[in-house]
Amino acid sequence: MATTTNSGSLNVDEAVRDRYGAAAEAAEPALCCPVSYDAQYLKIIPEEIIERDYGCGDPSRHLQPGDHVLDLGSGGGKICYIASQVVGEEGSVTGVDVNDQMLELARQYQGEVADSIGYQNTSFRKGRIQDLQLDLEQFETWLQENPVQSSADWLAADEAAAKMRSESPMIASDSMDAVVSNCVLNLVRNEDRHQLFAEVFRVLKRGGRAIISDIVSDEEVPEHLQNDANLWSGCISGAFREDQFLKAFEDAGFYGLEIVSRQEEAWAVVEGIEFRSLTVRAWKGKEGPCMDHNQAVIYNGPWKAVIDDDGHKLLRGQRMAVCEKTFNIYNSGPYAEQITSIHPTEEVNSENAVQFDCHRTLIRPASESKQSSQPMLNVLPGGDCCGDTGCC
Repeated sequence: MATTTNSGSLNVDEAVRDRYGAAAEAAEPALCCPVSYDAQYLKIIPEEIIERDYGCGDPSRHLQPGDHVLDLGSGGGKICYIASQVVGEEGSVTGVDVNDQMLELARQYQGEVADSIGYQNTSFRKGRIQDLQLDLEQFETWLQENPVQSSADWLAADEAAAKMRSESPMIASDSMDAVVSNCVLNLVRNEDRHQLFAEVFRVLKRGGRAIISDIVSDEEVPEHLQNDANLWSGCISGAFREDQFLKAFEDAGFYGLEIVSRQEEAWAVVEGIEFRSLTVRAWKGKEGPCMDHNQAVIYNGPWKAVIDDDGHKLLRGQRMAVCEKTFNIYNSGPYAEQITSIHPTEEVNSENAVQFDCHRTLIRPASESKQSSQPMLNVLPGGDCCGDTGCC
């Protein structure tokens, strides 16, 4: 799995590397959180991978056929091989992990799984999940040809890595429909988590989504627990506080955050702090200008009013004015089922659209959003208003 170096006095990288290197060789039940996977997708996955899977959720349940998927901290490849069946031959799945033993386990069965499902759509790359631009195997090849023996060599290696990130990033920007992860983000040290979420945001396409299963805590984890190597590498003391986990997505620019699964009973309790599995889905695509095309939406309920991630307040049953960007967002997941879209009486083209102030709550006048094809005429129902089948 993936992380970096120190968090406080603990060397996180070393603790995680040692723990998961050993767990790739022999199953370690203490790293597992009970998860129910769709049995139909497990039939073709080798037992060795299933035995050495250390997850706490199933983000693959929220994938779709044709998706191009990135799995962060892919380990032995279980979620990748499930996802490969869900997305089908038109989709693809890329797993990223920094642990050599886990990568070897995942790659060992690529051909066997491909033969079973009838196509090959998986790949596994070596890298840190908070640095998805640097392909570590490419960098290792460079280091073999340019060994570091002095500070000048070290600076040259640093420059080479920067060039690789820029010219041949491991995962390109705006390339993925979905980013998934299963109980890995908590293994990354606190200092790298801002960059981690920024990287997830970067690689997603506009309209793409992150679906992350991880362990969260109900209270802040004190420093002395964070410095416990066994607890950190065991997916416990590095846990995000539950509300801060959601805030990390919001701070990175995601919208439409949903808790799609939350473990009721605590998986572990340490010094009275409860740790449980949480799966969050979040969307990318709210960036860009706000232009007024006279569109409106009606929030259908059941709440009297709701506020979205950009501060738009929607009053139940009212024709709320929104910009074109927000209008399009509301007409897709996760909002579409709760929204009735109201197109303008007269279409506004891009040349005539003006800036829309998304910081105010505005009800769109009915005169700008009538549904009739002839809004200015008197139209009375005729004798055949009930149609051929009748309605009265």
